[in-house]
Amino acid sequence: MKNSFLVSLILAFFLSSCVSQQPKIVKQVIRDTVIINSQTDKYESVRMAKLDRFKISTSKYPSKGQDERVRFLILHYTALNDSLSLKVLTQQEVSAHYLIPSDYSDSIYLLVDETKRSWHAGVSYWKGINNLNFSSIGIEIVNQGYTGTFNTNADGTITDTRYFYDFPPHQIEKVAALCKDLITRYKIDPVNVLGHSDIAPGRKHDPGPKFPWKLLYEKYRIGAWYEDFHKQTYLSQFPYAEFNSYVFIQSVQADLEKYGYEIQKTGAWDAQTQKVIQAFQYHFRPEKYDGILDAETWAILKALILKYRQ
Repeated sequence: MKNSFLVSLILAFFLSSCVSQQPKIVKQVIRDTVIINSQTDKYESVRMAKLDRFKISTSKYPSKGQDERVRFLILHYTALNDSLSLKVLTQQEVSAHYLIPSDYSDSIYLLVDETKRSWHAGVSYWKGINNLNFSSIGIEIVNQGYTGTFNTNADGTITDTRYFYDFPPHQIEKVAALCKDLITRYKIDPVNVLGHSDIAPGRKHDPGPKFPWKLLYEKYRIGAWYEDFHKQTYLSQFPYAEFNSYVFIQSVQADLEKYGYEIQKTGAWDAQTQKVIQAFQYHFRPEKYDGILDAETWAILKALILKYRQ
């Protein structure tokens, strides 16, 4: 009898211990619904209405008349350290879809749902489209940006004491993996993989001349890049004698506009043209980014237009 009572007591204690260790059940409300795409027979996650009295039928999904909201991929640097970057991008009136930290972890932070508009581009323009927040994914990269200043003097000369910070290889590997995934899923055109400076010349300088656009293209096929043999061909054709002519300057402005930049065709080497040329150099001619056209900058521009804008 005593043994039976003791066994019962031990069993009760054991069961009560097990009950106390049961995991806490958390109820979640899943707003996205997995349905079958009637054209591809593949499963897709979609956001749709859910009604109490009526059924939303997905038998005719998807309609042919649609395309992706996301057309552009815009890269930035934060000009802050990791902790401040997270704080600013999550608690202030600015954001990005993703943040790539500078540490050696395998983490990439999702800050804004890809289906939503993040506030990363501001006043922006590319190839006839403005306010690119509506049609882009923004990636912020933790990088200190630059120290020093850039000034255009009264006589038109430039004083540039800036030092831009490098992007470490382990961070660029994260950038490449994320960009490749987004480009593949949204079918983003190479010429629409851009820096903030491309879509806001002069106002923004990120991700700057140290960002490895050429490496991303050659190693991962991310973004646009020119063919060197095209550049060499155009180098021999640079019209030195016509450099300051109205016709030549206007043709350069027209080519920059054709590639995608916002620029007025004034026929003068004015401040707005200098800002656009500098943005172009940040991206494609990082060895020289003073905003002054030289033969190589011109040849690169012509080679890019030949490859992507014919």
